[in-house]
Amino acid sequence: MAHATDTTSTETTRRDFLILATGAAGVVGLGAVVVPLVSQLAPDAQTIAAGAPIDVDLAPVAEGQGIKVTWRGQIIFIRNRTKKEIDEALAVDIATLRDPQTDQARTKPGHEKYLVVYGKCTHLGCIPSGTASGEPKGDYDGWVCPCHGSHYDSSGRIRRGPAPLNLGLPPYAFTADTKIKIG
Repeated sequence: MAHATDTTSTETTRRDFLILATGAAGVVGLGAVVVPLVSQLAPDAQTIAAGAPIDVDLAPVAEGQGIKVTWRGQIIFIRNRTKKEIDEALAVDIATLRDPQTDQARTKPGHEKYLVVYGKCTHLGCIPSGTASGEPKGDYDGWVCPCHGSHYDSSGRIRRGPAPLNLGLPPYAFTADTKIKIG
C-alpha cells in the first residue's frame, strides 16, 4: 500500500516541536513563580537588621585580636584573648569589683579565650576603645571609654571610672568550635 504511514519514524514532527516548546515554556513559567515565592520566605534586610540572629566566624580572629560586629543596631566586641589576658581576668578578687562577676560567668565553658560583650559604655553609652589594634586598652588591658575615662578589664568588667556596671553580655552560643550565633 502506497499510503500507509510509518509510526516508527525518528523524524521530528511539528507535534514534537510543539510539545517541547510547551514543556520549556512551562518550566520557565514555573521557575518564574517558584523563585520569587521561595525568596519571599527568607527574612529581608530590614528584618535581619532588626534583630535576626547573626553567625560570626571566629577563625580569622587571631589570638590577641578583636573584632566589632553589629547586631540589632548595637556594636558587639569579640576578642580572642591571650593566655596573659585570661590569667589576669581570673586573678582578680571579685570582692574588689564594683559589679562583681567572675570571668567564668562572662565566658562560655570550653571557649574561655573568646569574650563577647556589647560595645557600649554603661555610663552614658559611648563606644569604648580597645578592640582594634593600636587603640588604647586602658589600665587593665581591656577597654577604655574616651568620653569619661571608664576602664574595663580584659573580661569587660568595670574597674575604674564613672561607669556603674560591666560591659553587657549579648545572648550568644557556640555552634562550632570557632563559630558563634549572636541572638
